[in-house]
Amino acid sequence: MSNAHPLDTATVATLWRYPVKSMQGEELTAADITLRGMAGDRGYAVIDTETGKVASAKNPKKWGRLFDCRALLASAHNHGGADPVQVLLPDGNWVTAGAPETDARLSALLCRPVRLAGAVPAAPQLEEYWPDIPGRARQNTVTDESMPAGTFFDGALIHLITTATLDALRRLYPDGRFEMRRFRPNLVLASPSNESRFVENDWINRTLTIGNDLRLKVTGPCARCVMTTLPQGDLPEDAGILRTAVQHNHAAVGVYATILAPGRIRRGDRVQLA
Repeated sequence: MSNAHPLDTATVATLWRYPVKSMQGEELTAADITLRGMAGDRGYAVIDTETGKVASAKNPKKWGRLFDCRALLASAHNHGGADPVQVLLPDGNWVTAGAPETDARLSALLCRPVRLAGAVPAAPQLEEYWPDIPGRARQNTVTDESMPAGTFFDGALIHLITTATLDALRRLYPDGRFEMRRFRPNLVLASPSNESRFVENDWINRTLTIGNDLRLKVTGPCARCVMTTLPQGDLPEDAGILRTAVQHNHAAVGVYATILAPGRIRRGDRVQLA
């Protein structure tokens, strides 16, 4: 493929990490990407003490209030739980991982006994609700889903999305608010202004170079779940978000990637495809 591929003009628009699984995260201007993902990303999770399962807003009837919390790292140089994570609760109060009151406050919020943990269970599992969306194999049911061993990730260490994909979704469903927050990527890549399609579909099994050192291999599409439809902040609940992805792109929005070479990246870094 020619070096004039449109992605040669793409840049990093923004960076996000989510220190606690299924809580709102924090926007960054720069980040270290290690062989285990973005430093500090999904370093913690809430664990159901009765079942041992990882709490996830993928089952919103049980864990939807996790979306009402925001998690921040106490240090800008956190590497997967080395420094305490701080959680802003819906009532405006902060709690810190490891503090005596934290588990009790989260348990009261979620109406179940839970603990905030940085250690991954031996065989991590979560529950996922499958809404009534035509075109999906499961309908209106909750399943137990395995997670990658040793992590609090769902499918891969890095998740990225382009502005072209968000623009394509807005064109297909103008009444929907297709904001980055619904999809929880680590990297949002600014595509050329004339792009309005699911460009990531062409990247599977190819390599992205970002900044001076980082190299990612795109491994597959990111199939979306009920979390994209949930309210958070001023975003309303909207089943049409997921329905549009199912109808027009096999439920995928963005792609997953693994790390071939670690590196530090910054907002504005150039992105190249090989």
